[in-house]
Amino acid sequence: MLWYRRGRTGMGLWNLIGLGGRPLKFSEFWGEWKGDGEAEDEERQSNKDWEPIRALKTRLKEFEKREFLGGFKNSEFVEKFKSSLKSMYKEPEESKAVPPLDVTELLACLVRQSEPFLDQLGVRRNVCEKIVGSLCSKSKNQLLHPLSSGEASVLDDHAKNDPSDQKRHVAIVTTASLPWMTGTAVNPLFRAAYLAESAKQNVTLLVPWLCKSDQELVYPSDVTFTSPEEQETYIRNWLEERVGFKADFKISFIQESFQKRRSIIPAGDTSQFIPSKDADIAILEEPEHLNWYHHGKRWTDKFNHVVGVVHTNYLEYIKREKNGALQAFFVKHINNWVTRAYCDKVLRLSAATQDLPRSVICNVHGVNPKFLRIGEKVAADRELGQETFSKGAYFLGKMVWAKGYRELIDLLAKHKNNLDGFKLDVYGNGEDANEVQSTAKSLDLNLNFLKGRDHADDSLHGYKVFINPSVSDVLCTATAEALAMGKFVVCANHPSNEFFRSFPNCLTYETPEDFVAKVKEAMESDPKPLTPEQRYNLSWEAATQRFMEYSDLDKVLNKDNNGAKSSIGNGRKISKSASVPSLTGMVDGGLAFAHYCLTGNEFLRLCTGAIPGTRDYDKQHCKDLHLLPPHVENPIYGW
Repeated sequence: MLWYRRGRTGMGLWNLIGLGGRPLKFSEFWGEWKGDGEAEDEERQSNKDWEPIRALKTRLKEFEKREFLGGFKNSEFVEKFKSSLKSMYKEPEESKAVPPLDVTELLACLVRQSEPFLDQLGVRRNVCEKIVGSLCSKSKNQLLHPLSSGEASVLDDHAKNDPSDQKRHVAIVTTASLPWMTGTAVNPLFRAAYLAESAKQNVTLLVPWLCKSDQELVYPSDVTFTSPEEQETYIRNWLEERVGFKADFKISFIQESFQKRRSIIPAGDTSQFIPSKDADIAILEEPEHLNWYHHGKRWTDKFNHVVGVVHTNYLEYIKREKNGALQAFFVKHINNWVTRAYCDKVLRLSAATQDLPRSVICNVHGVNPKFLRIGEKVAADRELGQETFSKGAYFLGKMVWAKGYRELIDLLAKHKNNLDGFKLDVYGNGEDANEVQSTAKSLDLNLNFLKGRDHADDSLHGYKVFINPSVSDVLCTATAEALAMGKFVVCANHPSNEFFRSFPNCLTYETPEDFVAKVKEAMESDPKPLTPEQRYNLSWEAATQRFMEYSDLDKVLNKDNNGAKSSIGNGRKISKSASVPSLTGMVDGGLAFAHYCLTGNEFLRLCTGAIPGTRDYDKQHCKDLHLLPPHVENPIYGW
């Protein structure tokens, strides 16, 4: 028996009416109160009961036979109502097991259990608390939360604030994790490290935990982990080797599942993995991806400020699929829907992404410090007259057509004669590797395919020219890394490369003929050393500063909602204003509620491509992450 189903889905109202549970017959309850034999005696001695009570009992027994409301009969609210009813005709000593609730306490139970539903309608949590507080005395209200602080689950949304902790809290939620070398695994990790380095705020990075079978599909070189602790050690060692300092932030794991489209989809309500005492500022890496199937508490209701960072040009990828134009149309509007409903501010890394509500364009990603150190060494060697680049051109990227391989092969095939003698080394692994290599071979292109490797690998330092014709990227990390190492970069004149155009070693082209000219220019000349200002602009220190400014995070950390300096005295973090919402706020709340209802339907989830069974977190993830099972929630008052 559960008091409040907060951990899995937050569907307080549906649990209030007991949908999905086994209909319990009222005779079971009468039998429990009086005993089966006593229940029969009770009917024969009905003249001893007060007439209204006897009539109500008869009505309830008739009501029990209506199976279409069986779920409602199993609800906790009905349980409380029967407990109160029982107290009206039983002797006091017979009703000690379940203390009765009066009318105000019953209403308090209803409000408390409906809180997630009210959240979706835009009613703030503190408003619900005030209503409950006005309905119940302090002593009785405490009974609504029978768990002590030591027994509280990690998913408990009413965890107490720590009076000794005076810092603000930043939670970074992402859709990928090392050792998968993708932008959404690497960049949020660096962001967490550099935000925590200032020691002005506590930082928690939430990364996906995959089951063993999914790890084998996603992670390279047969790298798998038996526990989250083992993977966390791997992540921290990788990070510290590159940043050169011990990053003081927390890593937490959330349940996610891998799907055939090579992406990871969150399972359950991700927001519940962040206790209320830490629910201050949320950074959603890929907010559209995180919220396509999000079914739970609204991020902007739980957190004081929510920032989304758009990493991926999903529309470009989808257009390349079968019926891509139609799919892209729907995905575009769904992206607008979920980012408007769940984010206060959205940062687009470049104009290559779709225009989203409340969005600004700014590159808030930096370069791994290791690449900057390589570039500094190259510049020092050049000053000493040493040879710095002994190799020609290369391309590095995951070997899927959408990552620029189609454009690369088309350009080289069209101008094979103009680039006679030009050889390109290609590094990458991926599901399209066999098809890419066979296509290049059939066209007799001078491409040398090699296994993928870390861009900082020693074997790549000697290349002078990095060629990247991709137009599907939002902001190519490999391009930034190549510039940091002091190399030439030949790339398309595309919005995704706008940030790099200010660097003299970035050579952009607009036409295939221009591509040939830029490749020849790069191969015949030497790149210019980066200035200190250019190196800083590529660094994570500069990226973090840009992030603080464009996300309004610096204002949020220094000011409260009324414009006064923030104060977290007495261990209480600043909460959102409970003022009357504007028309825009009401519309956003309506969009969030509609999305909440749609994502709660398993049939609709499956129709739109969701992984079966991902609305709730499963038992295997509970075991791996040391969580309470999905069916274990706060107990019902009185049990």
